[in-house]
Amino acid sequence: MAIYAIGDIQGCFEPFQQLLRLIDFNPGKDTLWLTGDLVNRGPQSLDVLRWVFQHQDQVEMVLGNHDLHLLAVSEGFGKLHRDDTIEDILNAADGKVLLDWLRCQPLMLEGQGYAMVHAGLLPEWTIAKALRLAEEVEFGLSGNRHREFLGRLYGNKPTRWSDDLKGADRLRLIVNAMTRMRFLTRDGELDLSYKGELEGAPANLMPWFEAPGRRHGGTPIICGHWSALGVHLDEDILAIDSGCLWGGSLSALRLNDRQLFSLPCQAYREIALATGR
Repeated sequence: MAIYAIGDIQGCFEPFQQLLRLIDFNPGKDTLWLTGDLVNRGPQSLDVLRWVFQHQDQVEMVLGNHDLHLLAVSEGFGKLHRDDTIEDILNAADGKVLLDWLRCQPLMLEGQGYAMVHAGLLPEWTIAKALRLAEEVEFGLSGNRHREFLGRLYGNKPTRWSDDLKGADRLRLIVNAMTRMRFLTRDGELDLSYKGELEGAPANLMPWFEAPGRRHGGTPIICGHWSALGVHLDEDILAIDSGCLWGGSLSALRLNDRQLFSLPCQAYREIALATGR
């Protein structure tokens, strides 16, 4: 039995299926861990969401920022952007079933000696504390007041964690850290303005996983979200968004032995652009 962690799919259904063939995925015995952002920007978001829903017994996943954007837009919040590709989900006959299932998925999970989150964890959080904070968000998303929660989702503040944070500010910072974070300022504030490569980062910023005194060190964290970073494998940080959507690759990491499998996506990207899909 193998466990494969797969980076952001973002509606790239055909490469996803090709990667499953490459790793010889056996749904009878293998398990997939998906880092979030199942949907959006790629041409087949509905197909990806349907496949994961149909194979949910073989899948563990966490929510990403694009998944949350889909949920918010479905409730009338936020707005569709020009390059969004989620309208087919919103208009699908089975769309409500898929969305109700999606909003009940976790923000973070732990198992097999690993933790997984879409973007990252703030340095103040232990793994145990981060899981408890994720549960606060999950309760809001899965409950009867989920629409109220989604209506308060958007925004970049607050930028610094405090145990005294309450209400929407507290939940928004948890969501922003776990689904949108790439960089922190040198004095520990969340910075969402720069999204590029490490080499071009302003001097006052550092990647979240290089923050001094991280309290979650010691448990390997699997994450995605940061395609400009690419695959970044350290002892306790396993970042595997390799930018399939942008013509990079789609990556699977076998957790049993940390062997990496990558499917080049350049040809797929060119076909998608040429056909307008």
